Amino acid sequence: MPEATPEFKQWLREAFDEMYVGQTFSFRRTFTEGDVALFCGVTGDYNPYHQDAAFARESWYGRLTIPGLLTGSMLTHIGGMLGFLATEMSFEYLAPVFAGDTITCTVTVADKDEAKRRIVASAGFVNQEGVEVLRARFAGFPGRIRLAR
Repeated sequence: MPEATPEFKQWLREAFDEMYVGQTFSFRRTFTEGDVALFCGVTGDYNPYHQDAAFARESWYGRLTIPGLLTGSMLTHIGGMLGFLATEMSFEYLAPVFAGDTITCTVTVADKDEAKRRIVASAGFVNQEGVEVLRARFAGFPGRIRLAR
């Protein structure tokens, strides 16, 4: 494996130093049926809860739901804005998300491991009614903060 350049290593050190425990980043979006079609097509997630309206009507939710990882993928938008390289992620799904729901994802820096130069963060996802639908925790290495602060 090739070695990173000294400039790149300095860049990562500076990015790590800029982040602080308690720092937050947010992103909000409204999910559509088109989002589900694209996500399921790319991932092969053809779960009937997301694809089969007749099946979904008979389920606990009474209608089609947004795939959990599609909702969770909001982290990748925030991570991309931070140039973040995730090394682990975990999700706890709390409530369904439906087409038309507007979800706000708020990421909070929970810990900075100075020895490993690694960030641990938590995320909460709430819908337009303030109901928490998802919780996440992830860790990894920040790049230069680019578009989000």
